[in-house]
Amino acid sequence: MTTLTLAELAKITGGELFGDHSAVVTAVAPMDKAQEGHVTFLSNPKYSKHLAACKATVIMVKASERELCPSNALVVADPYVAFALVTQALDTTPAPAVDIAPSAVIAKDAKLGKNVAIGANAVIESGVELGDNVVIGAGCFVGKNTQIGQNTKLWANVSVYHSVVIGEHCLVQSGTVIGSDGFGYANERGEWIKIPQLGSVRIGNRVEIGACTTIDRGALDDTVIEDNVIIDNQLQIAHNVHIGYGTAMAGGTIIAGSTTIGKYCIIGGASVINGHIEIADGVTITGMGMVMRSISEKGVYSSGIPLQTNKEWRKTATRVHRIDEMNKRLKAVEKLLEQKNDA
Repeated sequence: MTTLTLAELAKITGGELFGDHSAVVTAVAPMDKAQEGHVTFLSNPKYSKHLAACKATVIMVKASERELCPSNALVVADPYVAFALVTQALDTTPAPAVDIAPSAVIAKDAKLGKNVAIGANAVIESGVELGDNVVIGAGCFVGKNTQIGQNTKLWANVSVYHSVVIGEHCLVQSGTVIGSDGFGYANERGEWIKIPQLGSVRIGNRVEIGACTTIDRGALDDTVIEDNVIIDNQLQIAHNVHIGYGTAMAGGTIIAGSTTIGKYCIIGGASVINGHIEIADGVTITGMGMVMRSISEKGVYSSGIPLQTNKEWRKTATRVHRIDEMNKRLKAVEKLLEQKNDA
């Protein structure tokens, strides 16, 4: 269990502490459940009415809420960012691997940096380069000539195909596949002819990839994930997709081939993005968005029908099926009105 004094919390967050510098905390908790020894935070002012009843040892708040805190207060610029920094300091998640397991299979010409850890039954093939402090979890496969930068961690059973490049300080969760073949085929009189995928995947620095996500290698050029991108669980990222700096993508999203997504985009869960299109910087697509055409301007975009009762949905579906008929009737009415106005 990690223990931090409030003075240490102030240093970690860059905040100003009002209260007992020597008091200690061991965990983060929600405001309504926090007890002595806990640190909590207020990021939404509408919940400030609950501050007086909070039992946490310290509450991280903006300056405007400090006087409402019943005990120690840590004034920070952004309480949610402070929360993230404190959880990092208190994190007790074990490493995916420690040392090099005897059952790991490592090619003789693989290059391993300092303090590399490789878990049980992992396979490191010929020509692989692992930077300093890389951690490869149990059961991982790292294919020929792949490069993985320093301080990157792969959790158990990640498969990285040949000639993939992964940058520094990345985190890849279990079951993810990087560098599998893109979906490329030609058709000759009904027979499918496979197109070997000759590109690769290039992943930048500080990229996090969730569990069971698939990132396909490019057909000719590479599939590219730029720095500081965060990718949730169970995404399909097809061949030759390019994802810009700082973009975040939620679970279940599917991105078809040769699509370019700009910088600082936010893609809601279960969205579907068509291939061979471009999405501008700063675009937000809300959950279950269906993107069929390029988006050239920054903004928030939505599609789909929000949940209704089954009775309401059946009425909506019936009306949708009658759109063509209703359009014809509307045009007929407009034509009659024009004739009347011309008379």
